[in-house]
Amino acid sequence: MVDSLGYRMKFGVIAPSTNTSVEPEYALMQPRGVTNHFGRIVIPDDPVRNDKEFEQLLVNIRGATEEALDAVMTCSPGYVIMGMSAETFWDGAGGAEKLKKKMEKCAGVTVSLGSHACDAALATYQKLNKKKIKKIAVLTPYMPVGDKNVRKFFTDNGYDVVALIGLKSPSPMLIAHEPASKLRNAIMELNGSNPDAIIQVGTNLACSAVAEEAERWLDKPVIAINAATYWFSLRDAGIKDRMEGYGRLMAEA
Repeated sequence: MVDSLGYRMKFGVIAPSTNTSVEPEYALMQPRGVTNHFGRIVIPDDPVRNDKEFEQLLVNIRGATEEALDAVMTCSPGYVIMGMSAETFWDGAGGAEKLKKKMEKCAGVTVSLGSHACDAALATYQKLNKKKIKKIAVLTPYMPVGDKNVRKFFTDNGYDVVALIGLKSPSPMLIAHEPASKLRNAIMELNGSNPDAIIQVGTNLACSAVAEEAERWLDKPVIAINAATYWFSLRDAGIKDRMEGYGRLMAEA
């Protein structure tokens, strides 16, 4: 017997309790027969005004992640998605690999990370466009210490980060309050550095629709982490359904 609704795949998703964007964005992209089941990393919505407070946010997340994973595994998902971003970039490519191995050991199933999904998205766009991507620009909601780790991840993977805008959102919950107009303006500013691709990270920034529109304006890859991570997880789990409205990855790859 299989799950009556998640008969193709039950995704377990780990996300901070303060995150109000990743769950609805994933829900919009789930194909028939695929269900998303969230385990919340319970953290306070403390102010984030500087690097020290941002690093404390990461301490809070790390302290509650395994408990959230244990909770979501009680529904026996076939695959786990890390629906949070900063930790998946921390300490660059090496840190991401360590995190993936740790989470998979705890979960006993495959675990996807947003950092790896963004890297896979860049590689896939190179195949779609038959054009090398070397220069990238990045949008984050983070403080400088978070931006430093995002930059390190992409540099470790061979990309030149030619521009980066960190929005310095004032708390983890308030990341979701950044308006679409602000995201659009930031993407346009990043495009002034003439990158081959633009990437948005931070799963509580509701950027999937903005990125999909920006791809049409700018005629280049604009990758939103939630769309990239859900696309990557579907494909990695063997689900090939395509859909319009969430960028070329979901529609064509």
